[in-house]
Amino acid sequence: MSNTKNSIAEKIKNHPVIQKISPYVDDETYIVGGFLRDILLNKDSSDIDLAVKSCTAEKLAKYIADRIPGYFVTLDKINHIYRVVFENKKDYVDIAGIEGENIYEDLARRDFSMNALALNIKSMQLTDPYGGVESIENKIIKAISEKNILDDPVRLLRAFRFQSTLGFTMEKNLKQITEKHAGLLKQTAAERINNELVKLFSGKFCVDTLKDMDRCGMLELIFPEVKEIKKIPPNSHHHLCLLEHCYAVVNYVQDFYENGNNEVKAHFNEIIFGANPRIAYLKLAAFLHDIGKPATWEIEEGTGRHRFIKHDDVGAKIVEKPLRDLKFSNKQISYIQKIIKYHLYPANVAMIEENNEKAVMRFFRKIGDEVTDLIAIAYGDRLAARGEAITDEMVEHNINGLKHLMKKYMDTKNNLSPLEKLLDGYEIMKILEIKPSAKLGEIVDALKEAQMASEVVTKEEAVEFVKKFKNMKNK
Repeated sequence: MSNTKNSIAEKIKNHPVIQKISPYVDDETYIVGGFLRDILLNKDSSDIDLAVKSCTAEKLAKYIADRIPGYFVTLDKINHIYRVVFENKKDYVDIAGIEGENIYEDLARRDFSMNALALNIKSMQLTDPYGGVESIENKIIKAISEKNILDDPVRLLRAFRFQSTLGFTMEKNLKQITEKHAGLLKQTAAERINNELVKLFSGKFCVDTLKDMDRCGMLELIFPEVKEIKKIPPNSHHHLCLLEHCYAVVNYVQDFYENGNNEVKAHFNEIIFGANPRIAYLKLAAFLHDIGKPATWEIEEGTGRHRFIKHDDVGAKIVEKPLRDLKFSNKQISYIQKIIKYHLYPANVAMIEENNEKAVMRFFRKIGDEVTDLIAIAYGDRLAARGEAITDEMVEHNINGLKHLMKKYMDTKNNLSPLEKLLDGYEIMKILEIKPSAKLGEIVDALKEAQMASEVVTKEEAVEFVKKFKNMKNK
């Protein structure tokens, strides 16, 4: 234990942010929570929380901001929570008032033992009343008390988030708490559920976590659509029931990410919405990619074949409501809808004989930045569907086609110039002598598709295309 304490102290002393603020804090200033946990796990962390006497939190934050120099931000005046943002606008420190009379009372109110740690900035003494260091070393998520969890029910979901991101195991008592009180999650604001959920999907161990959430009833509380997904059984193309298939696709997407080159990993690690990486949203989309299947499920008479016609289009529409209920932003919803709507597209392009160049370029231009994302989904979808009608040769052929498509994209993506607008709507109306209408929109879309396939390159070709398109449609 003493070696562990010395290790924490040494790392924190040398942390550039701590070095900058330590001259300005008093003897009752503590580093608390996740930063200490991450230090113990040898993880880089910039999420630094300080706990001080509540009456001095605001004063200290302003004092530090003036001297670093930095910016003072009020996060929660009622609960005495303030932020100091450094001049580089990347580093920051959150300063909160101690809850209770002292640091021991403050730690007694926290969620899990691994988060109930405090280190005095001046003395470098570690306070660990609930065995947090031991929990981290043994990879255990242990609740401080049932009451603490129930005081803030989002902690029920947070336990699963840590299971997913850290690969820790819930202690038996905490498992019982989640099973007993899962329904209390309904009392939590959707925004807070959203925050925990996206972090959960960023975790390497999210599939095992989702399965545990399902066992205690929490998964259906968050996504009621799971109840219908569970009704779809295995069939000739799928060796797994639909829910297990969705789990498997998420796992294969994780594999695609982990086995990707540096360029692929950088793409999936990109922060595209808020503070979370692209991979989190892609895995959420992978979990929901077949959400349209229950609504389109048919069994053919005679053959007994299971059909899900246009489940991709239907799924993209269905997913909007649960995502809006969970307070996802318009951009986040559009991204997930795009992945669901086009999740069959890469496999279709890859299987065109000799990877038809026009079809490939149309795919790249139409999908844009999400080409890699969709290829990852298609890769997972193929490997997760191994029914009796699917041979090893078919799978190998599909996967090789996707690999070829991926290589082609990597080789050409930097040379994909934006499409030039050859004709605008007004010019098309003048050429065809038509008025604004749905037909005009159809012509504009068709022209764009022709450009993406490199079938139309010049303005003259565009004029001829819209004339022929109109005549074709009039026949």
